[in-house]
Amino acid sequence: MTTRDEHLEITVGGTAIDGTLVSPRRAAPGVLCVHGWGGSQEQYLARARAIAALGCVCLTFDLRGHAATQAARDRVTRADNLADTLAAYDVLAGQPHVDRDALAVVGSSYGAYLGALLTAERPVRWLGLRAPALYEDGGWELPKAELAKHQDLRAYRGCKLATDANRALRACCAFRGDVLIVESEHDDVVPHPTIDNYLEAARQARSLTYRVVDAADHGLSTPDMQRAYTELLVSWLHEMFAGARRSG
Repeated sequence: MTTRDEHLEITVGGTAIDGTLVSPRRAAPGVLCVHGWGGSQEQYLARARAIAALGCVCLTFDLRGHAATQAARDRVTRADNLADTLAAYDVLAGQPHVDRDALAVVGSSYGAYLGALLTAERPVRWLGLRAPALYEDGGWELPKAELAKHQDLRAYRGCKLATDANRALRACCAFRGDVLIVESEHDDVVPHPTIDNYLEAARQARSLTYRVVDAADHGLSTPDMQRAYTELLVSWLHEMFAGARRSG
């Protein structure tokens, strides 16, 4: 299927962040791709094109504190980046060729955390979380870059948490769409207990799919790891879109 790339700017908090809209030539489901901390939309562009080839519209974007707004990195808060994600969602949902009842959010690490939070504020049908990070709810207005100074993230992510003890987990618990959770086998940033916490929180979802990328690290540092995740994500979305077409 032929797709097209369209550069756009997303206005948020008195500034603009860059985005790239990858879309087919007709109305379709929409997919918002949220990169992790320290990344950029470049990490999702090839993946977005593979997803768009399924017949959907993909939007990638750069969170504030990254890429062209790198200078703001030490000041950006989780609140700022959630606002970025919500603004990008609204841009995607507002495209005339996007089906507002068929929107997916997929994210990696910090981006997955933001994606989970987004579901509490916007309608989402499909939620894909790769190596989803967790942070304590406190310190919401602290710069993201300083959280490690105020939170023992390694200890926190290694704990079993009650679903109501964390904002992202509460959002997952309330989510009633379809969920994909992907773990890296050798992840030293987001350990298995964090994945378990997300899996437990998502038990009420319409469907819950859990996959492990064999031999992968947190950042998917080799082409084979990247390819394995892309194939897994595209396969899951293809299944979700096909099911929606059959039922719709």
